[in-house]
Amino acid sequence: MIRIIKKSTKIILKTILGLTAFILIYALVVFITSIISVNKNTSTGAHNTIPVYILSNGVHTDVVLPLKNNIKDWSTSISYLHTKAQDSTRKLLAFGWGDKGFYLDTPTWSDLKASTAIKAVTGISTSAMHLTFYKELHENKQCKKFFITEKDYRQLIAYIENSFVLNSEKKIQRIGTYSYGKYDVFYEAKGSYSLFYTCNTWANQALKAGNQKAALWTVLDKGIFYHYE
Repeated sequence: MIRIIKKSTKIILKTILGLTAFILIYALVVFITSIISVNKNTSTGAHNTIPVYILSNGVHTDVVLPLKNNIKDWSTSISYLHTKAQDSTRKLLAFGWGDKGFYLDTPTWSDLKASTAIKAVTGISTSAMHLTFYKELHENKQCKKFFITEKDYRQLIAYIENSFVLNSEKKIQRIGTYSYGKYDVFYEAKGSYSLFYTCNTWANQALKAGNQKAALWTVLDKGIFYHYE
């Protein structure tokens, strides 16, 4: 009996030490890769004419684009009529990728279930795209505005378009009538959320695709906004 207790104690201690080591290494890698800049010498010349925003709620980062311009009219597939408000005056569209279960089943932190969290961090669940219409945005610590070229914008929207799951008719797929408020809607998305690929990783990759300042790799919103201070 004593031998069994000793053996069990060793296993538990090794498990705790292993988890502690993993967490420390993970945190160190996240910190280092988050402060390494990519595209830090991006031009801000006269050809940078298209406004783009990055918007954080303190945890999650959205990429915000014009609802329509001469390059892309998102309203042809993502209509304001899909929202509860049906407000046609809103001219900006925020894109946020994330875990589908977390998005739909956890409107507030108090609603978070252990099963949802486990599925999210292990990458075994599906994902969704959260679209929010805005009338205007104002710059602050959690909202940054910058301008990009048409070429870079085309690459940015190509990345975002490729994040949606399409049906047999090559159209994006709305997820029921889910929403957080009056101005948002959800669509099916590609990929899986995990400890190594979060909503902020997706947003950071979007910025990279558009040749904009970004972190080498990050899972945190702070890893993105650090490069826009």
